[in-house]
Amino acid sequence: MSYSSSIFLNNTLYLRRSFNNARSSGIRIAACLNVEVQAPDLNSIKCKEVMEESNKVFVGTYARVPLVLSSGKGCKLYDVEGREYLDLTSGIAVNALGHGDPDWIKAVTQQAHILTHVSNLYYTLPQLELAKRLIASSFADRVFFSNSGTEANEAAIKFARKFQRFSHPDEKQPPVEFIAFSNCFHGRTMGAVALTSKEHYRSPFEPVMPGVTFLEYGNIQAAKELIESGKIAAVFVEPIQGEGGIYSATQAFLQALRTACDSAGSLLVFDEVQCGLGRTGHLWAHEAYGIHPDIMTLAKPLAGGLPIGAVLVTERVAAAINYGDHGSTFAGGPLVCNAAVAVLDKISGPGFLASVTKKGQYFKELLVKKLGGNLHVREVRGVGLIIGVDLNVPASPLVEACQQSGLLVLTAGKGNVVRLVPPLTITEQELEHAAEILFNCLPVLDKTAKN
Repeated sequence: MSYSSSIFLNNTLYLRRSFNNARSSGIRIAACLNVEVQAPDLNSIKCKEVMEESNKVFVGTYARVPLVLSSGKGCKLYDVEGREYLDLTSGIAVNALGHGDPDWIKAVTQQAHILTHVSNLYYTLPQLELAKRLIASSFADRVFFSNSGTEANEAAIKFARKFQRFSHPDEKQPPVEFIAFSNCFHGRTMGAVALTSKEHYRSPFEPVMPGVTFLEYGNIQAAKELIESGKIAAVFVEPIQGEGGIYSATQAFLQALRTACDSAGSLLVFDEVQCGLGRTGHLWAHEAYGIHPDIMTLAKPLAGGLPIGAVLVTERVAAAINYGDHGSTFAGGPLVCNAAVAVLDKISGPGFLASVTKKGQYFKELLVKKLGGNLHVREVRGVGLIIGVDLNVPASPLVEACQQSGLLVLTAGKGNVVRLVPPLTITEQELEHAAEILFNCLPVLDKTAKN
């Protein structure tokens, strides 16, 4: 593929769709360009060529799927060669409203015409509107915006440390250590990766932030004993672990953490980067437990595909944070916040959340019925539209077979879990189609077991 083709590919695909839509609506289009350009022949663009060129220019941090995606609509994605895929990845649980949601597009395009970025030196209306909505719908009193989930967790680390120093002004060594749990994932930056349990994420970059103890997820006694030591600044926990394999905390476990933290003066941090914002059928995953944190971190679906993170805190925590303690140039810009307002307004509706619960229950029951009898399927677990299919063999052959059949899914856990996190707008008919493809692809696991 030529250099000019790579530049114009996405623009040409967009213009082609726009032209066809306009033509079907009876709108005349006049081109007015002062630069002579040659649009690529889309039929000549091949996935292999794009991948070969990409491998020459990018740092090799991603083991990418051999697929070049060019457009999307609803729960469908399309590659440059015109093949259609049903998307049960949502860009790793990001595209909660699917691709090309009309309200999201309107929010982005309108704000792009008004104001995109000014930094946090100034006040802006979209940022205020988003913060007010997040506070009104949660336990929190204040919000800090970031650009991603790992940045949100980095901020939570700093806020916890600062809170402990603020709360123990006369102590030379206030609590500075942290607890995290087995199978957890909190990010890849240096603080967040120190809180992430998988050793292969941490070991190439050691020494990482010291003072983190990993306990078994759900082990109440071990957690209580360590929290009561008085050394713990904060406990980081995911109410539902996504990357770790779709494991849900018990009510007793989260309540024990809450009680122990209250007794010892430690902060309880809920990482809802993947499980929050409607994915479970509740706006916040912890709502199902009736237990509230001191800090909650958010990201993935909040702006519907634009980069954002958020740290929600109580007034007690916020009182410890002063000017200059943390900050970000890009975080909470008008464009991304206006998009997030549109997403939050739609997701937080009771009818929308009820539909997620209904579709999630239907999908889980369907998967149990279709897949549960297979000798390689150990369990189908999850809640709402965050579901895992636990296998006794590696999941990657099944994931690859699904892709070849037009279905995109993810792995999780130790590579043995198929992770299903579709757009929350997916239909029951699309879920039935996904279950059918998964069922039809199961025989590939027999070959894996023999090897």
